[in-house]
Amino acid sequence: MAKAKKENAKETKSAGEKLSFEERLERLEALGDEIRKSDIPLDDAIKAFEEGIKLARALEKDLEKVESRIEILMNGAEDDDEEKPELGLFDNEE
Repeated sequence: MAKAKKENAKETKSAGEKLSFEERLERLEALGDEIRKSDIPLDDAIKAFEEGIKLARALEKDLEKVESRIEILMNGAEDDDEEKPELGLFDNEE
């Protein structure tokens, strides 16, 4: 149980504030950089790898949620017989 509290502390800011997607992604990138160092002790590399795997899985879940929300928004317009909203992703392309 103490281990779970320690892991949860890594994913939160002060006073229980949850890290943003971007902050967690930055942490994952930092862990990757740390693991690539040739002078890192094996135990530290394994701990960083474990934390990175957990972060990657959580980030993937967040992306799936966002994708589902976008699908609902895009399909919702069809159901209402309205035009689908344009996201403006490719406005500059011809």
